[in-house]
Amino acid sequence: MPAQSTSLANQLLIALPSLADPNFARSVALICQHDEDGAMGVVVNRPSEYTLGDVFEQMGIKTGDAALSGQPVLAGGPVHPERGFVLHDGAREWDSSLAISEGLFVTTSRDVLEAIARGEGPGRATVALGCAGWGAGQLEYELTENSWLTAPSDADLLFATPLEARWEAAAGRIGVDMARMTDYSGHA
Repeated sequence: MPAQSTSLANQLLIALPSLADPNFARSVALICQHDEDGAMGVVVNRPSEYTLGDVFEQMGIKTGDAALSGQPVLAGGPVHPERGFVLHDGAREWDSSLAISEGLFVTTSRDVLEAIARGEGPGRATVALGCAGWGAGQLEYELTENSWLTAPSDADLLFATPLEARWEAAAGRIGVDMARMTDYSGHA
């Protein structure tokens, strides 16, 4: 395997239309960690069947905020689908936080969810169940096979862009119009 020269942490992986894997077709994943041992990311444009209220109830966390309880929880990927991953901004690190970049973290601990339920959490947060993982050299290989585009991460895309618009918006950040891609026609 060639020596790895660049980490893709804090980059968006954008599935090209030709990527047939149903776990990742038309997906956008934020790469949270990438080194010689592999990569870990969270798919940021797929809603799961759960809401934040469902997660709170499952964990025995109380909140009186109906709008918060109704927020969708993302399907973050096929690895550890029973585990919650919280992407969030802010200066505070919570238990089990991994800094993705300055002011952007992924956290897997309960304390951040409890704070969110009390209205004391990070300014912007997205909860996902599961993550995506790639073994050593696997992501690099998939990039050479033209399965993915990469683009710089963007907080507005991660926290404010509607889920259904994120795939095309992420590609648009680097000047790619997915509607013009060969394998895109006929897809809704």
